[in-house]
Amino acid sequence: MLEAESQAPHDRGGHEWRQAGPILLREDERIDDLQRNGLGIIQRKGAFCFGMDAVLLSGFAVVKKGEKVLDLGTGTGIIPILLTAKTEGEHFTGLEIQEESADMARRSVAYNHLEDKVSIVTGDIKEASSLFALASFDAVTSNPPYMNDAHGIKNPEDAKAIARHEVKCTLEDVVREGTRLLKPGGRFYMVHRPRRLIEIIQTMKSHGLEPKRMKMVHPYVNREANMVLIEAVRGGGPLLKMEAPVVVFNENGEYSEEIRTTYGY
Repeated sequence: MLEAESQAPHDRGGHEWRQAGPILLREDERIDDLQRNGLGIIQRKGAFCFGMDAVLLSGFAVVKKGEKVLDLGTGTGIIPILLTAKTEGEHFTGLEIQEESADMARRSVAYNHLEDKVSIVTGDIKEASSLFALASFDAVTSNPPYMNDAHGIKNPEDAKAIARHEVKCTLEDVVREGTRLLKPGGRFYMVHRPRRLIEIIQTMKSHGLEPKRMKMVHPYVNREANMVLIEAVRGGGPLLKMEAPVVVFNENGEYSEEIRTTYGY
């Protein structure tokens, strides 16, 4: 925990709650230190927790001073919160369909005193262009569900299933809605799986997004890439820069120098 908590219980929604600074925490929640500017984020046992992909995307995305950013499928708000520390953007909005996750995100925003910089909206990615003004964001980020085969999922409403599988939205939905909300020349940032790279590029180009930067992520130097980071520009020209890959762990199993410095993890 980042600070002392009051153990006085609160009854809310059938759960025991305790006070942690300016916010309430459920009995199965904790505050994890983000190792950046003293920021913390609420996470819950047994629920989907943010991973290296979100950290990498927040380091890969370029947000300029005064810009407004939308994060599609923000979960518990990890990407907008990290971007407040890593960039000089003016305002960050996170869109999340699951109310429990959105509630955790709002409480994390309050915990970090970021209410003036970060807004969390509960809503469906498929309807994002009706929730926000068209062409109103300078940049859009997304760490969408990677798996397009939802066969065999026991509970499609489970938070982990929704985060990992295309249950609530597809790649097409994310790209279409994100593009509609980008200003002309605006930038779209996504982290995904390399095995779907051709589909990603085709989908982006079909909606007027032109991939401009790409970076592969390898768990170890001798392992194949398991993530890809992509920047695409709305209405951009056809010129793609393939950047040097990121290696997450060194031979000793510790985070690499690049992960500890460039990505601040």
